Amino acid sequence: MQGLRWLQMTPAEVDELLGRGGTGVISFAAGVDTPPVSIPVSYGYKADDRALYFQLSVPPESRKAELVDRHVSFFTYRETDDGWRSVIATGSLDALEDAPYASSAVLGMWAIEVPRVDIFERPREEVAFRDFCLVPDTLTGRKETETET
Repeated sequence: MQGLRWLQMTPAEVDELLGRGGTGVISFAAGVDTPPVSIPVSYGYKADDRALYFQLSVPPESRKAELVDRHVSFFTYRETDDGWRSVIATGSLDALEDAPYASSAVLGMWAIEVPRVDIFERPREEVAFRDFCLVPDTLTGRKETETET
Protein backbone atom coordinates (compact mmCIF):
# COMPACT_ATOMS: atom_id res chain seq x y z
CA MET A 1 0.00 0.00 0.00
CA GLN A 2 1.26 3.46 -0.84
CA GLY A 3 0.90 6.57 1.26
CA LEU A 4 1.80 10.21 0.85
CA ARG A 5 4.14 12.33 2.89
CA TRP A 6 5.89 15.64 2.35
CA LEU A 7 9.50 16.72 2.17
CA GLN A 8 11.10 20.11 2.63
CA MET A 9 11.97 21.77 -0.68
CA THR A 10 15.47 23.06 -1.38
CA PRO A 11 15.95 26.81 -1.97
CA ALA A 12 16.40 26.09 -5.69
CA GLU A 13 13.08 24.17 -5.75
CA VAL A 14 11.35 27.07 -3.95
CA ASP A 15 12.74 29.50 -6.53
CA GLU A 16 11.57 27.22 -9.36
CA LEU A 17 8.05 26.97 -7.95
CA LEU A 18 7.75 30.72 -7.43
CA GLY A 19 9.11 31.30 -10.94
CA ARG A 20 8.76 34.89 -12.05
CA GLY A 21 5.34 35.19 -10.46
CA GLY A 22 1.85 33.82 -10.26
CA THR A 23 -1.05 33.84 -7.84
CA GLY A 24 -1.45 32.99 -4.18
CA VAL A 25 -3.03 34.18 -0.95
CA ILE A 26 -1.69 36.87 1.36
CA SER A 27 -2.88 36.95 4.97
CA PHE A 28 -2.59 39.95 7.25
CA ALA A 29 -2.39 39.55 11.02
CA ALA A 30 -5.63 40.99 12.39
CA GLY A 31 -5.25 40.51 16.16
CA VAL A 32 -4.94 37.92 18.87
CA ASP A 33 -8.62 36.98 18.98
CA THR A 34 -9.36 37.75 15.34
CA PRO A 35 -8.71 35.50 12.35
CA PRO A 36 -6.26 36.82 9.75
CA VAL A 37 -7.55 38.76 6.77
CA SER A 38 -6.73 36.68 3.68
CA ILE A 39 -7.04 37.82 0.09
CA PRO A 40 -6.08 36.29 -3.27
CA VAL A 41 -3.25 38.18 -4.97
CA SER A 42 -0.94 37.99 -7.93
CA TYR A 43 2.76 38.33 -7.25
CA GLY A 44 6.11 38.75 -8.92
CA TYR A 45 9.27 37.05 -7.68
CA LYS A 46 12.93 37.96 -8.07
CA ALA A 47 15.01 34.92 -7.16
CA ASP A 48 18.30 36.84 -7.02
CA ASP A 49 16.98 38.81 -4.04
CA ARG A 50 14.49 36.16 -2.88
CA ALA A 51 11.93 38.98 -2.84
CA LEU A 52 8.20 38.89 -3.59
CA TYR A 53 6.40 41.87 -5.10
CA PHE A 54 2.72 42.75 -4.91
CA GLN A 55 0.47 45.41 -6.43
CA LEU A 56 -2.35 45.73 -3.92
CA SER A 57 -5.52 47.73 -4.19
CA VAL A 58 -5.63 49.58 -0.88
CA PRO A 59 -8.43 52.15 -0.85
CA PRO A 60 -7.95 54.61 2.05
CA GLU A 61 -11.31 53.68 3.58
CA SER A 62 -10.72 49.92 3.38
CA ARG A 63 -9.72 47.56 6.19
CA LYS A 64 -6.63 46.64 4.14
CA ALA A 65 -5.31 50.19 4.61
CA GLU A 66 -4.97 49.58 8.35
CA LEU A 67 -3.51 46.07 7.91
CA VAL A 68 -0.68 46.56 5.39
CA ASP A 69 1.73 47.53 8.18
CA ARG A 70 1.14 44.28 10.05
CA HIS A 71 2.95 40.96 9.79
CA VAL A 72 1.89 38.88 6.75
CA SER A 73 2.12 35.38 5.44
CA PHE A 74 1.94 34.53 1.76
CA PHE A 75 1.05 31.10 0.38
CA THR A 76 1.13 29.64 -3.12
CA TYR A 77 0.43 26.11 -4.30
CA ARG A 78 0.85 24.14 -7.53
CA GLU A 79 -0.04 20.68 -8.74
CA THR A 80 2.84 19.26 -10.77
CA ASP A 81 3.44 15.98 -12.58
CA ASP A 82 5.34 14.89 -9.46
CA GLY A 83 2.60 15.89 -6.97
CA TRP A 84 1.74 19.05 -5.06
CA ARG A 85 4.21 21.79 -4.17
CA SER A 86 3.64 24.72 -1.82
CA VAL A 87 5.59 27.72 -0.56
CA ILE A 88 4.96 29.91 2.47
CA ALA A 89 6.70 33.25 3.08
CA THR A 90 6.35 35.33 6.24
CA GLY A 91 7.48 38.83 7.12
CA SER A 92 6.46 42.44 6.71
CA LEU A 93 5.55 44.34 3.58
CA ASP A 94 7.62 47.36 2.56
CA ALA A 95 5.67 50.05 0.71
CA LEU A 96 7.64 51.11 -2.35
CA GLU A 97 6.16 54.58 -2.87
CA ASP A 98 8.44 56.01 -0.15
CA ALA A 99 11.51 53.97 -1.09
CA PRO A 100 14.43 55.79 -2.74
CA TYR A 101 14.25 55.72 -6.53
CA ALA A 102 17.48 53.71 -6.87
CA SER A 103 16.80 51.30 -3.97
CA SER A 104 17.14 47.58 -4.60
CA ALA A 105 13.41 47.11 -3.83
CA VAL A 106 12.29 49.65 -6.46
CA LEU A 107 14.78 48.31 -9.01
CA GLY A 108 13.54 44.79 -8.20
CA MET A 109 9.95 45.83 -8.92
CA TRP A 110 11.04 47.03 -12.36
CA ALA A 111 12.77 43.70 -13.03
CA ILE A 112 9.67 41.55 -12.55
CA GLU A 113 6.17 41.44 -13.96
CA VAL A 114 3.26 40.94 -11.61
CA PRO A 115 0.56 38.99 -13.47
CA ARG A 116 -2.61 41.00 -14.07
CA VAL A 117 -5.70 39.47 -12.57
CA ASP A 118 -8.92 41.40 -13.08
CA ILE A 119 -11.17 40.67 -10.12
CA PHE A 120 -12.58 44.13 -9.55
CA GLU A 121 -16.07 45.46 -10.16
CA ARG A 122 -14.55 48.42 -12.02
CA PRO A 123 -12.09 48.50 -14.91
CA ARG A 124 -8.54 47.97 -13.61
CA GLU A 125 -7.55 51.43 -14.87
CA GLU A 126 -9.95 52.96 -12.34
CA VAL A 127 -8.51 51.05 -9.36
CA ALA A 128 -5.62 52.62 -7.42
CA PHE A 129 -2.79 50.22 -6.59
CA ARG A 130 0.18 50.44 -4.24
CA ASP A 131 3.40 48.51 -4.78
CA PHE A 132 4.87 46.43 -1.97
CA CYS A 133 7.93 44.24 -1.50
CA LEU A 134 8.24 41.28 0.87
CA VAL A 135 11.77 40.15 1.67
CA PRO A 136 10.68 37.17 3.76
CA ASP A 137 11.83 36.46 7.30
CA THR A 138 11.05 32.85 6.43
CA LEU A 139 10.62 31.25 3.01
CA THR A 140 9.92 27.53 3.01
CA GLY A 141 8.48 24.99 0.63
CA ARG A 142 7.08 21.51 0.86
CA LYS A 143 6.55 18.87 -1.76
CA GLU A 144 4.59 15.66 -1.94
CA THR A 145 6.38 12.36 -2.17
CA GLU A 146 5.09 8.82 -2.26
CA THR A 147 6.10 6.33 0.35
CA GLU A 148 5.46 2.65 0.69
CA THR A 149 3.80 1.54 3.92
